[in-house]
Amino acid sequence: MELTVIGCDGAYPGANGACSGYLVRSRSGGSVLLDCGSGVLSKLMALMDPALLDAIVITHWHNDHASDLLVLRYYLLIHQKKLTIYAPLDDSPLLQLCRGEEFDIKDIAQVNVIGSMAVSVQSVAHSVPAYAVRLTENGKSLVYTGDTDRWKNLTDFCRQADLLICDASFSTDQWHEKLPHLSAQQAAMLAREAQVKGLMITHCPPTGDRHSLLREARAVFADSVSAAPGLRLAL
Repeated sequence: MELTVIGCDGAYPGANGACSGYLVRSRSGGSVLLDCGSGVLSKLMALMDPALLDAIVITHWHNDHASDLLVLRYYLLIHQKKLTIYAPLDDSPLLQLCRGEEFDIKDIAQVNVIGSMAVSVQSVAHSVPAYAVRLTENGKSLVYTGDTDRWKNLTDFCRQADLLICDASFSTDQWHEKLPHLSAQQAAMLAREAQVKGLMITHCPPTGDRHSLLREARAVFADSVSAAPGLRLAL
């Protein structure tokens, strides 16, 4: 598998940036987009025809993870294409806006394979129904937490993944129990406890200090990197 970070900003895109969007290509030539937040579509189109995706997985229906589906509908309509979307089937207004002929929307809880990649999901603690996603191909695994404010329940799900892409929006000093995201230190604790091979911290707000967050993560788990648009990693 190969991961390309399309966007990684939390809450809203920074200048020339994009919110959550992660393109995973399989060795067989298939591809999956994990989340499609604001700004993702234009950057994705610089890499590939979106209609050629095997599927899009939406971890939850917050705008910074799913809003570019609305304009992707126009692209699919004009080109007479249809895409499969795996997502939580809740009462989100954004989900209702995405219903139509352009998308085949399926329950994320029921997905088990996309193309040549095995898929498993686990519900996570967030302010709306949300899921973590694990993709596996040829013995290699990638886990994407999406948004969550708790990590201990994810340890087994992330166990020995080759790469963990983890929500790490806050510094240790900023974090408190009522926040809807993890700190960089907590993301690193999850990586250490789950014995993953590599950690990518993500979902930093545009006003945040990515360098400080990475230092906090590396103090706990040395094999940590910070997500950045255009970053590619081969698994």
